[in-house]
Amino acid sequence: MSGKENILFKLAEASIGEPEGTVREVVYPAVSGGEQTLRELVHEFKTRGPVYRRTVQTTLKASYTNHYRRGLIKLLDVLEFRSSNHTHRPVIEALALVARHAAAGNTTCYPLGETVPVHKAMGGDWAKVVHRTDKRGRRRFVRMVYEVVAFQALRDQLKCKEIWAVGADKWRNPDEDLPQDFAERREENYRELRKPLDAADFVDELRGQMTTELTLLNDGMPRLSWLDIAERKSGAIRLTPAEAQPEPKNLRRIKSEVPRRWGIAPLIGMLKEAVLRTGCLDAVTSVSGGGSLSAEVLAERLLLVIYAYGTNTGIKTVASGGHGHTEDELRYVRRRHLSAEAARAVAIQIANATFAARSTEPWGQGSTAVASDSTHVRAYDQNLFTEWHSRYGGPGVLIYWHVEKKSLAIQSQLINCTASEVAAMVEGAMRHGTTMGVEANYTDSHGQSEIGFGITRLLNFDLLPRIKRINKVKLHRPVADDPDAYPQLTPVLTRPIRWELIAQQYDQMIKYATAIRTRTASTEASLRRFTRNASHPTYAAMLEVGRAQKTIFVARYLRLRDLQREIEEGLNVMESPNGANSVIAYDKGGEISSNRRDEQEMFVLCLRILQSALVYVNTLMLQDILGEPEWADLLTPADRRGLTPLFWSHVRPYGDVNLDMDTRLNLTAATVPRPRAADSEPARPVVDNA
Repeated sequence: MSGKENILFKLAEASIGEPEGTVREVVYPAVSGGEQTLRELVHEFKTRGPVYRRTVQTTLKASYTNHYRRGLIKLLDVLEFRSSNHTHRPVIEALALVARHAAAGNTTCYPLGETVPVHKAMGGDWAKVVHRTDKRGRRRFVRMVYEVVAFQALRDQLKCKEIWAVGADKWRNPDEDLPQDFAERREENYRELRKPLDAADFVDELRGQMTTELTLLNDGMPRLSWLDIAERKSGAIRLTPAEAQPEPKNLRRIKSEVPRRWGIAPLIGMLKEAVLRTGCLDAVTSVSGGGSLSAEVLAERLLLVIYAYGTNTGIKTVASGGHGHTEDELRYVRRRHLSAEAARAVAIQIANATFAARSTEPWGQGSTAVASDSTHVRAYDQNLFTEWHSRYGGPGVLIYWHVEKKSLAIQSQLINCTASEVAAMVEGAMRHGTTMGVEANYTDSHGQSEIGFGITRLLNFDLLPRIKRINKVKLHRPVADDPDAYPQLTPVLTRPIRWELIAQQYDQMIKYATAIRTRTASTEASLRRFTRNASHPTYAAMLEVGRAQKTIFVARYLRLRDLQREIEEGLNVMESPNGANSVIAYDKGGEISSNRRDEQEMFVLCLRILQSALVYVNTLMLQDILGEPEWADLLTPADRRGLTPLFWSHVRPYGDVNLDMDTRLNLTAATVPRPRAADSEPARPVVDNA
């Protein structure tokens, strides 16, 4: 129920106004809905209030006692947990206590002489069930409940690596994630990140940018017709959406010209054309040494396997096509030749070939910005390895995409349903592997975290998120001793940035940024240190950097209409790849039929290869058409803005898989023929040496 505070106020006001009246005559009429509203309020409290929580805790204790405890206790015998932070020492001591009394039988409470460590997780609602008063009035600790609380505290602190496991990799000592030679290569590390060696210079630069942006926003407020800042309960900022851009008028005619010239092309044919023109299969090498297959036969089978995974049809279905390769032969090539690294290299080479083939006349100058977002892909709910996504409400995994402005995917990552999307965003922008230099990243609302702003500032690329609930955003002050510096922004201003904390932890923050840059640890492992459960001082400093950078961004975003449009346009690009994926990976309703990590990753990579091949061939087709003056003159500024090579109205993804390596699309770009192999197989022009 909403408005509980108002109901309480009305009840109190009515009771004080007529203290001698009856409840039915005074209290009930004071509330809209009368007695029924109060009954619903009581029902909600009983089902969702402290009583409900105690019921859940009792159920959890019963499940733990009867089933989970046996396995967890055995894990304590083989795992050793430690902490570099003395604050969490009580949790380590609590685990030792649990291990000492693991075989105590049906003992309800710990012995009176035992020292029971107290930690933060024992507070709140757990405090009411973890303690028990005996017949003599003494306060005792209930053993089973205490164990549940101890394991919950361990889980929470493992997530942020405040507690770590000896001998682990992913859950190892976080100090081992940092580069061990940082001190010896300090100047080089700072130079690679383009950061000053002196913390004072970094602070002055960041504070100066904050001051400049806030001043520009404050002084420009009277001229910003789309922005209003005032004290409101709903939020101080009121931002009018940007007006709609002109609709492209001629793109439909241009896209209709593609099937008129080249007909309806099978998807396997588009993939074949991209492979022949780019020579991307040269990147594929055997994962188990040399083989006896000729390059031409191997290339055909690799094409079929990539098509089988990318379309989600499977090798068995593809093997029934008219190409002369059996299911066993295709499975052999998948096992021996097509690894995840090889598939990733193929996708990268097609992307690089697309960048090289683009003409600046229809596409404009190359961009340094990408949009990134995750897509939920459902998977069969078949075993214990199935993941369940709480937001999407179904089993499956997430694919995190990085797509540049002309709809070409430069990175795709398979991530868990609970993985940090900020870490995936940073990983993709830093290590996409293509020739594109990423300097800015558009993200949806998941990218607006202060940690995201902080780490991207240190890694030297701009985070440009869509701000959720912009009306509630607060701007931090650059200094504390000038409260009247920005009178137009007073309703949205909050406390000043703690610059002294940033200066103290500057070197340590650069260490973590260097760890991400040099990959001494995964981005997710490095950023796991910076979660809400962490009390690390570097985390607090990183938050301050993020708050300063977020203030700079929001001030620019509110002031510049062009930046608002740019972010919306960048994020709208993500919709086309999602639509293309539903067409390409059409079989089984788009659901992955395996819970094996390697099979899921291969599906993601092959889907990216097919999508990249489609973009590459469409780019060449459109350039052939727009290279003719009568077509180029049709393009208006709105057409150029909306021109995209990711469309599929001329593509047939379904039907029999017939692979003919001798048939080609008649495109202007020439293919360099590959020397024929001297063997008994009939030679086919599969890949070139360009």
